[in-house]
Amino acid sequence: MFSKKVILASMVWGLMFGLGTNAAIANVNHDSSTTQFHPMEQPLVIKAAVTAGGLTLVCLEIWWFLLSKRKL
Repeated sequence: MFSKKVILASMVWGLMFGLGTNAAIANVNHDSSTTQFHPMEQPLVIKAAVTAGGLTLVCLEIWWFLLSKRKL
């Protein structure tokens, strides 16, 4: 389907940007005393509801794209 050159080029491209992003993140100053955002602990019920909602949406997308094809 794809030629070997296209696959290799996309892998090199992704590796190049992946390594560049990691280097940029590593150079960020992570001084915790100057952060303006503080973590908030969420209740377990809200975490479970958000997780269940996300899994439901993923399952609906899989059903829509893979299993809802018209039979000819």
